[in-house]
Amino acid sequence: MKHDISGVVERVHEIFKKQGLTLSVAESCTGGLISHCITMLPGASTFFTAGIVSYSEETKKKILGVSPLTIANHGVISEETAREMAEKVRTLTGTDYSISTTGNLGPHVLEGKEKGLIYIAVSRQGKTLSQRLQLTGDREANKEEACISALRLLVEFIDSHEKDS
Repeated sequence: MKHDISGVVERVHEIFKKQGLTLSVAESCTGGLISHCITMLPGASTFFTAGIVSYSEETKKKILGVSPLTIANHGVISEETAREMAEKVRTLTGTDYSISTTGNLGPHVLEGKEKGLIYIAVSRQGKTLSQRLQLTGDREANKEEACISALRLLVEFIDSHEKDS
C-alpha cells in the first residue's frame, strides 16, 4: 500500500474504532479498491460492514436501488448517482457512514463524459456530501486517486460533523 493511501486508511481505522462507528461502500469505477484498502489493515471487521462493487448500470438499479430516473436524467457518471449510491448502500447495510464512487477511468468518452471525470460521495443519516473530480492520470492512477479522495472526503466529513455536534 502506498504511503499516501496507508495514511488515510490508518486515520479511517482510528476514527471508526475510537467512535464505534460502522462503514459501508458502494464502488463503481474504483472496482473494490476502497474496500481492499480498508481491509489491508487488521481490525477492519470491527467497523467495515460491506463493500458492494456495482459496476454495471443494472446492478446500480437492482442491487443498490438507484432510481432508473436518476440514471436516465443524469447518467451513471453523475453527482446524483454517486449521492444515491452512498445513501442506498448505507440504508441497505444499516451503517453509520458510507462511501460511493462512480466515474470514467478511461480511455474512452462514456455518456459524453471525458476520461477522468469521477464523482465521489459520503453519507450519514440526514446528510450526504459529494465531490466532482477531474483526474488526468492513466486508468490505474485515476482509480487510486479516486480511492484516496473518497477516503479523505470521509475523514473530512466526520471531522466536520464532530465540530458541528
